[in-house]
Amino acid sequence: MMLKRHDLLKSLRGGLKAAPVVALLGPRQCGKTTIARELAGGGRATYLDLENPADLARLGEPMLALGPLKGLIVIDEVQRRPGLFPVLRVLADRRPLPARFLVLGSASPELLRQSSETLAGRVRFVEMGGFSLDEAGAQHWRRLWTRGGFPRSYLARSEAESLRWREDFIRTFLERDLPQLGVRVPAARMRRFWTMLAHYAGGIWNGSEIGRSLGDAHTTVRNHLDLLAAALVVRVLQPWHENLGKRQIKAPRVYVRDTGLLHALLGVADMRSLESHPKLGASWESFVIEQVLARSPAREAYYWRTQAGAELDLLLLAGGKRIGVEVKYGDAPAMTKSMNSALADLRLDRLFVVHAGTARFPLGRKVEALPLEDCLSELAKLRPR
Repeated sequence: MMLKRHDLLKSLRGGLKAAPVVALLGPRQCGKTTIARELAGGGRATYLDLENPADLARLGEPMLALGPLKGLIVIDEVQRRPGLFPVLRVLADRRPLPARFLVLGSASPELLRQSSETLAGRVRFVEMGGFSLDEAGAQHWRRLWTRGGFPRSYLARSEAESLRWREDFIRTFLERDLPQLGVRVPAARMRRFWTMLAHYAGGIWNGSEIGRSLGDAHTTVRNHLDLLAAALVVRVLQPWHENLGKRQIKAPRVYVRDTGLLHALLGVADMRSLESHPKLGASWESFVIEQVLARSPAREAYYWRTQAGAELDLLLLAGGKRIGVEVKYGDAPAMTKSMNSALADLRLDRLFVVHAGTARFPLGRKVEALPLEDCLSELAKLRPR
């Protein structure tokens, strides 16, 4: 079984019409190659995989190899040859344009820097993660939450097989993939750091505290955090600062983006184990935030918290509106003092309180409690037509 990813395909097709180069960025094993081959279809697309020695050798003289090609050209694992970007800039400036390029890669600092600088004005970025709730189907939200969205984990025949795949992924990611991206941190040290982040999931970043626990300087652990964020396995959610007479938190919040990986790092095997785990609420919050950000039309997303304890899990700026999202695991959330503060201080147009139940009901003016599926539908209405 393979799930269709219609919205992602639509984004890629739209990007290729608008720009000569589209960069599809995402962590390893999230399905980039599969969707690129589906996009290429049975047409005249040229597919080059830079993990294939023959294709890598073919690009030894990239201008000679790529210049004569026409149509769609797909270059997979492009981070292995960052020197290709200046060549792509030259090829993207030809008029008339005989070819368009779809480059796939695990997002590394080098990949993002090279493409942003060299291909400025010529590249459209599309970020890809695992399966979304839209793709998996709303009725399968528990499975998606527990196993995460990586295709092989989500589609595994059993919970045990899914967990084994995620454990293997973590080991391979740390031992092979990060070094290929230029990371020179020992795998065991990065594993300890990533596991600690899992236990801090949804918490405010405190580099000094984490550094003391690991025996590293706060600058070192911040560098580790930036590496995992650049590889799209960790999300660093920045704080929002309103012009208030209140002291506000300025440190970011940190999440493990895929809850399947989060659960593997925490040693959570299945839903039964998760329901009795102390990080249940943080896991649900992580899941909801990733699903919301995947569906939201907002270009900017933040969290907000004051020193006095008022907070909002997610602030979305979309279409000139301020949309708040608060995440509660229980199925009967109530209005809180913190929500009232967020409404007033942030001048929210709407506040969605996302819970794990099935009922939808108002909590107050501009405030509604609703299941995740309904929240995603409401956010979709904000997309420009």
